[in-house]
Amino acid sequence: MDTEHAITVRDIKVQVVRKTIKNLHLGVYPPNGRVRVAAPMAVSLQAVRLAVIGKLGWVNRQRRKFLAQARQSKREMVSGESHYFLGRRYRLRVVEFEGNAAQHVAKRPLAIELHVRSGAPTRLREAVLDDWYREQLREVALALMTKWQKKLGVEVSSWGIKRMKTKWGACNAKARRVWLNLELVKSPTECIEYIVVHELVHLLVRRHDDRFFAVMDRHLANWRSRRDLLNSLPLPHVEWPC
Repeated sequence: MDTEHAITVRDIKVQVVRKTIKNLHLGVYPPNGRVRVAAPMAVSLQAVRLAVIGKLGWVNRQRRKFLAQARQSKREMVSGESHYFLGRRYRLRVVEFEGNAAQHVAKRPLAIELHVRSGAPTRLREAVLDDWYREQLREVALALMTKWQKKLGVEVSSWGIKRMKTKWGACNAKARRVWLNLELVKSPTECIEYIVVHELVHLLVRRHDDRFFAVMDRHLANWRSRRDLLNSLPLPHVEWPC
């Protein structure tokens, strides 16, 4: 069974997860440069600490990069704002109308038109846009899920979309259920594909161990560059815990 605890190395909090793996894996993760070590059960805590110290220069560079990463300002849902869709930036154009017609979104070459009833509050405008985002992501993800389940020889019992604060995706391997973060719809399709493959591979290999990375390398050779692209994009205006 995996165990988890935290240590502090040179004023940096490090999450240490003990796993039944052969090699130690050190990672720094967005949005705030969280440091995590996946370590074999037999590796001593001192060895973990020394491994982090040995990579401290790299860790600090990665943390600075994430902390300097562009953040989207709080969305006011008014015309002229920048909103992202499949890796491109669009200007929001709010179109207000009277009556009981359906509120909806229309994508134009350079703009996302948000058609809402006159006087609609910000939260309602956000909800209409989120519903459209969810429909678009479901369409893109459905094609990718179908493609990669066949390629990997796996089958999910269900998959869905929800807003998550700390993960781009999640997989419950026992239930064979996959979740995708709604924020992915703002990323290029290649980044969405990387997350879909990543989560589906967990149906074959549950942990982020050498076998997991080998399967990723075999089926999606450039997954690291896709991951780096995803992690370089402007972050949404939400408070993600480190």
